[in-house]
Amino acid sequence: MAERFKKTYSQGIIDVMEIWVDTETGVNYLFHMNAQAAGFTPLLDKDGKPVVTEQ
Repeated sequence: MAERFKKTYSQGIIDVMEIWVDTETGVNYLFHMNAQAAGFTPLLDKDGKPVVTEQ
């Protein structure tokens, strides 16, 4: 079974920022984590629409 999310970008060690792609929908998500918190949210383009990677 294939993984639902695939990491396509990663930056940082303590202050981490990553981009993940949903392999079923193509929607890109931004993941940010530091020592106090973490968050996972859709990555939006300049028009406020989700960034979609064509499969």
